[in-house]
Amino acid sequence: MGHPEIYPLVLTTKTQEIFNCRVDEDVTEEQPYKLIKKEDIFADFANRAAVSDFYPVKKIVQEYPGDELLLVYDRDFKYGLNFYLIGTEEGKENYLNPPELPEEQEEYKDHIPEETYIYKPPISKPWVSLGSEKEIEEESVKESTKQITYMISRKRSEFGAPIKFSDQNASSVKDAYIECTAYPDKNFTLKQLERDVGMQVVPQIKETSTQTRWTCPKNATTQYYPREFLEEEKEALGQSKTLTEFLNSVCTSVEIALQQNEIMNTFIHDWKCLAEEEGTFGDKTDTHLKEYQSFTDLHSLTEKMITCVSWHPVIYGLIAVSVAVRLSFEERVHFSGKLLLQPSLILFWSFSDPIHPQLMLESPDDIFCFQFCPTDPNIIAGGCINGQVVMWDITAHADRIENIKAGGSRSKKVTLKPMFLLEPESNKKEMYIRHCAVSSIESGHRKVITDIHWLPDTFEINRLGNVFENRSGISCQLVTCSADCTICFWDIRPQKAVTPQPQAEKKKEESIEIPFDIPSTFLHLDLSWKPLSKIRLSKGETTLDHCPTKLSLSEDNLLYKAQEKILAQSKAVKAGEMNPYQNLENALSNILKPIDDFCTKFFVGTEEGEVIYTDWKMERDPETGRFMTKKPVSLYTVHDGAVHTVQRSPFYKDIILTVGGWNVAIWKEGIMTGPLLQSCCAPKRYTSGHWSLTRPGVFYIGREDGYIDIWDLLEKTHEPAQSQNICITMIMYIKPWTFSAKQQFIAIADYYGTLHILEIPWTLSHPSTNEVSSISHYFEREVKHLEYVEQRKNIREQERREMELELEKKKVKTFQKSKEQLEAELKMDYESYLELEKNILSNLGLTKVKDSKSYMELI
Repeated sequence: MGHPEIYPLVLTTKTQEIFNCRVDEDVTEEQPYKLIKKEDIFADFANRAAVSDFYPVKKIVQEYPGDELLLVYDRDFKYGLNFYLIGTEEGKENYLNPPELPEEQEEYKDHIPEETYIYKPPISKPWVSLGSEKEIEEESVKESTKQITYMISRKRSEFGAPIKFSDQNASSVKDAYIECTAYPDKNFTLKQLERDVGMQVVPQIKETSTQTRWTCPKNATTQYYPREFLEEEKEALGQSKTLTEFLNSVCTSVEIALQQNEIMNTFIHDWKCLAEEEGTFGDKTDTHLKEYQSFTDLHSLTEKMITCVSWHPVIYGLIAVSVAVRLSFEERVHFSGKLLLQPSLILFWSFSDPIHPQLMLESPDDIFCFQFCPTDPNIIAGGCINGQVVMWDITAHADRIENIKAGGSRSKKVTLKPMFLLEPESNKKEMYIRHCAVSSIESGHRKVITDIHWLPDTFEINRLGNVFENRSGISCQLVTCSADCTICFWDIRPQKAVTPQPQAEKKKEESIEIPFDIPSTFLHLDLSWKPLSKIRLSKGETTLDHCPTKLSLSEDNLLYKAQEKILAQSKAVKAGEMNPYQNLENALSNILKPIDDFCTKFFVGTEEGEVIYTDWKMERDPETGRFMTKKPVSLYTVHDGAVHTVQRSPFYKDIILTVGGWNVAIWKEGIMTGPLLQSCCAPKRYTSGHWSLTRPGVFYIGREDGYIDIWDLLEKTHEPAQSQNICITMIMYIKPWTFSAKQQFIAIADYYGTLHILEIPWTLSHPSTNEVSSISHYFEREVKHLEYVEQRKNIREQERREMELELEKKKVKTFQKSKEQLEAELKMDYESYLELEKNILSNLGLTKVKDSKSYMELI
């Protein structure tokens, strides 16, 4: 205000280094300004384009008449940001050479405000009538009665006569008061037309008091003992018919009362339970996702898409994404030579710096899925497009990412600040981290790995799929699925004891130098890592196999609740305890203890849109004697396209969400009749999905047109509660994250390589009072509905069979009746023929009547 030539700017540390205007070094409180040449700013535009901090004032810089612009350091944030640019030559001269004040005003210089108010007298203007004079005339009071004129006369002789005043005894007048009473004038009367009367209701107040009688307190005790019947009385009561009849009559009502007291809490406040918190309901403007921040790799030379997203389980405000080149299979084959020269990366983004990644994990080929280890977040496993499994260990770089200033503190209670108030790290060197180990390309998958999961630290499996207690106490096994129709289980521990090697081979190994920047955590796996077991999902009688895309194990819901355990283990490692992943061979000598009654079944989604419920345990083939994969327990073709999401609910371990093709389905483990919920076909193809982390009835579905469908089962079950546009291209991945009890985010990745961070509103992040039980009852009703439909199918099938049997019986009966009728008709035809022959013969006179009668009798 008052300075149109001043333009506030935000200059990051890198920009300050480029233009030599570093805070407290090049620009200080004594000399807070710097002259910058226009040529340097234009060179920055050419190098960094829209990333340049001077890009918002590009037009002002181009139109500036001089060669040097004045940049001033705003230490006190007077204009809102840390620097401001003066865009005119006049303002620049006024700042560099301020006008000198007279000597009389120098001593009052400090008291003169920077901006003084200049009084401008009002200027008279001609009157323009807008109709207000009519309103004034209507509201003005006019005299409606005629004025009365009084004339007072006196005799001429009395003019100027002296006046005599006399005293009067006040005691002679009653009460020493003389009243001039009014009297009605018959010649003049007034009629009262209106009268204002005010009334006030006053409550009746009654004061009462009471006094309690105080008595001296006394200590008293009472001893009592139970009253018991005598043996004779007990026998008499036991044989009493009235007592027996009474007990029989009240037994049922007492049992009902006891059951009611056991089932429900009689002391609960019913009205309080019906009500909900006012804060759980937001207004209409609080139902949409609000964009918070976005990340894009501006330094990449090729067009890339995001394939997988994962929030760091311990460090808040840090998110990892894997990127891949946007090419088809034919284009990859054509540009295979050029692709080898470009690194395939997993980028770590921080809220404090939306431009520069904090870490970049290198891999031999594009990563399509990855996951943090549930027991150590510094261990990361990923799946490549060429079928290899890659391992990283970022323990040596943990301090770098933990010291990132994400809002000034890592506490959950702190609300994240806006992006321009965060101070990024001064060290902006690109940190590339090489992988520790890569699986053997000959023994692993043949095609792209589409999904990867860590097994929990509570169990481990052997080559045959049998489940045992985890000997190491940490997550040491992985499961992957690929487009080559296989599901593989991997173990990161050495499987065989090390055999003594010849001295020549030892010398060769010693001569191979290991790079210093690669940790030796998984050195024993590099290029020799083979899967522990491999499963093929066969299609039964044919030689073809199912092609899995996503899978969900029965223990996946435990990973949602493992965050506190991860924090405790990371603190133990920092305290100086040895990292268990540094010595994986210690626990292999322990005895395996089998776990009974462990569910080894899991859900798999395929490329054909099928949802398979199968078992990872092997069974022996009775014909060949070899161990083979079991046949799927159930198979349903529900989706009309490839399945992109198979995920268990974080609230119910037996509820699974599947997304694929143009529809969504919700399943319940153990129900073999079909899905609990199956949506109708959407206008656009679904590409991803995820459950809400805080509301059991909410899940998010991404579409290929850039929209996200938000389903709320408490509001609607046949269609999404709302849809919101996020980007202009296909949504590739969805991953929500809880920052604190009051703030939640959702990460949405698109096909153009942009990661959108949106803030989840209050209504979608805070559940209602009884939402968990309400959604549970809804699933139970759907299970009963499926059972009812199955029963009706069986009844209809039985009725159809009975109807078919009745129709067959009717056909047999009709066939028998027609045969009898045919014989009767033949007999009648024959008799009529004989009668006709007799009549003809008698008419011709060839036979007599008696002869004909005897002839008929003979016949």
